[in-house]
Amino acid sequence: MTVPPPAPGDALPADPFVPGAMNLRDVGGLPAGSGTTRHGVLFRSGNLARLDAAGTRALAELRLRRIIDLRADDEIAREPSRIAGLDIVTQRVPLFLGSVESFFRDDLSLDEMYRRLVDDSSEGVVAVVRGILADQPVLVHCTVGKDRTGVTIALTLAAAGVDTEAVVGDYARTEGLLPPQRNRKIVQTLRSLHPEAVHLEDLATRSPAPVMRALLEDVAHRYGSAGDYLRAHGLADDEIAELRRVLLTQDA
Repeated sequence: MTVPPPAPGDALPADPFVPGAMNLRDVGGLPAGSGTTRHGVLFRSGNLARLDAAGTRALAELRLRRIIDLRADDEIAREPSRIAGLDIVTQRVPLFLGSVESFFRDDLSLDEMYRRLVDDSSEGVVAVVRGILADQPVLVHCTVGKDRTGVTIALTLAAAGVDTEAVVGDYARTEGLLPPQRNRKIVQTLRSLHPEAVHLEDLATRSPAPVMRALLEDVAHRYGSAGDYLRAHGLADDEIAELRRVLLTQDA
């Protein structure tokens, strides 16, 4: 199934409906100085393991050229993406160094998990940004679309010049987009495995604005900005400039 790419400036709905895809959205329309992020260029979501035929058709209508999957091998083996027949480049960038389960076992806070992701997976974050530059429209996803996707998209948007509070707000939206039935089931399962865990519900279901705000402040304190963080780990100045060109309207 081959779908032609959009013409420059084509707009798509901010929250396209793709049956079976949780937490899928377009990051277009976010304020960035005097401009905004473009619609129909960068999408984010949870996994694509529950797409039915209608979901696959709806995903095709986004005219994606690339999907960047941030999950580990075991996650993909357990829940493979249902995208057979779509003419889309799939890029694997497993971000966590260690298993997802270890974060629940170690009872990390979201702040600590995100700090570790920034520190330990910088090479992967840069690879994601380069994937975004390579092909658009592009979808970045992990299992839920909250943590790995949330941090990577936040750093990408911040580096492109999106207003900080808009970056934080986009991250925080996830909590309201996770189905309550899913949350109850996953929390119940995890609680049976980790009955004493303090941070379990935050890790599984929440995306608090103060956590992302604190992460961006920490990155700015240690590196100067999100762009400087990417530069420190190998991204070139011309790639940062291209990121702004790709993601932002011309008046930004």
